[in-house]
Amino acid sequence: MRYRQWPASAGRGLYGSGVRIAVSSVAALLVLAGCGGGGGSGTSLDPGPTVAGFAFTERSSVAEGEAIDPHFTCDGEDVSPRLVWKGVPEGTVELVLAVDDPDAPGGTFTHWLAYGLEHSTTELPGGSNSEGWTGYAPLFPQGKNDFGDVGYGGPCPPRGKEHRYVFRLLALRAPSGLEDEASRKAFDEAVAPHVLAEARLTATYERS
Repeated sequence: MRYRQWPASAGRGLYGSGVRIAVSSVAALLVLAGCGGGGGSGTSLDPGPTVAGFAFTERSSVAEGEAIDPHFTCDGEDVSPRLVWKGVPEGTVELVLAVDDPDAPGGTFTHWLAYGLEHSTTELPGGSNSEGWTGYAPLFPQGKNDFGDVGYGGPCPPRGKEHRYVFRLLALRAPSGLEDEASRKAFDEAVAPHVLAEARLTATYERS
């Protein structure tokens, strides 16, 4: 479940201050249950082999070793960044994407799973979140993230602690066969036997 801002008028009138305090406590617990407070499903997916030229490009909205713009996090619009890549290796049948936080205390925390991408795909425009896409409908299925939603859920670590966010684009030599709303376990099991190559980008985010 993703924490969303409680309206300023909530808890007034009929409910009283006692309920307002309870609501605040529940909201705090929901934040802690995110990527900073444990609850990650983990991953069994080993790094795939690298192939020369298969990589994310500078046209992406995130960059290797650099901080992620808050726009793409729970502190902003919480929508996915634009991702652009090149050099998809010969023999690729399907592309799949996983975005993880390996620094979550409860184990690797999944922020996004996307799959069923055509081998000719070279970018994902930004604008996806757990409620859909801004401007167009996706042509591929998405899995469950560790917030309990389907689709993208942005970085939301505890304040004052920098976390890494790993964007993994995997080229598969055979179809994954995954259906919409797959779990991380199902994703890993379906993808692992078919990995031909991996392009990887690691960015960071820290809440002030």
